[in-house]
Amino acid sequence: MQWTATTLAAGLHIVATPIGAARDVTLRTLDILASADVLAAEDTRSLRHLMELHGVALAGRPLLAYHDHNGARMRPRLLQALGEGRSVAYASEAGTPLVADPGFALVRAATAEGHAVTAAPGPSAVLAALTVSGLPSDRFLFAGFAPPAAAARARFLDGLAGIDATVILFESPKRVGRLLTELVQHLGGDRDAAVCRELTKRFEEVRRGPLATLAADFADRPVKGEIVVLVDRGAPVAASGKEMEEALREAMRDKPLKQAVAEIAARLDLPRRHVYQAALRLRDDT
Repeated sequence: MQWTATTLAAGLHIVATPIGAARDVTLRTLDILASADVLAAEDTRSLRHLMELHGVALAGRPLLAYHDHNGARMRPRLLQALGEGRSVAYASEAGTPLVADPGFALVRAATAEGHAVTAAPGPSAVLAALTVSGLPSDRFLFAGFAPPAAAARARFLDGLAGIDATVILFESPKRVGRLLTELVQHLGGDRDAAVCRELTKRFEEVRRGPLATLAADFADRPVKGEIVVLVDRGAPVAASGKEMEEALREAMRDKPLKQAVAEIAARLDLPRRHVYQAALRLRDDT
């Protein structure tokens, strides 16, 4: 089957590509790939293969590599095409562009010059992993890759400890054991977590359990494929008595007692009765 080109509006079209199963591509993505005047991709080989699988002909159109190493040199060429009123499609190597992908600077530059930017949504390793992890999805943080340098890595992991959301990380299969061990050290071993490997592919695997258990499982295990690590939020940390009293004193300076109590109880996630009794003590002491 040959995919037929249609009229495509001028502008930058951001298209998501499969993270594993080639049939996860959307029909709209194929329409854009068949119709864009210029194609750009993080990995041109991957995009060319995807197009061949689905009968999308290149038909003499330029297919340009755009990645971390050539972005500064290639952006002007793509922006020039946009300035000439042409349609440009950009695809990441796999998944949704701009998520652990060099496309951000291109979108930023295109919008700065007033060009239209549209997205054809589709596969995402972040959302696929969140879906199958069994962890809360009401609030989540995609934290990307942890920095490689030891000091920066430690600060980065410490910063995740107080995040009130499911944390999602990417990691190399060679370093996933190290990452899990470090997460135990920085976040504690009791947090529920999941390690998702090869999502949507033939050997898809999801391991769930406490961080300490997963760290032990992956400590000496050789791992292949793309890895997503997810960690549940920690238990709420109750405010100290000193913190509560200081907050109450500040609130009671210009608010009625009951209003101050309600405000501080909500802010510090404390029982209102407990805060009210403390407020009465503070009032009587003054």
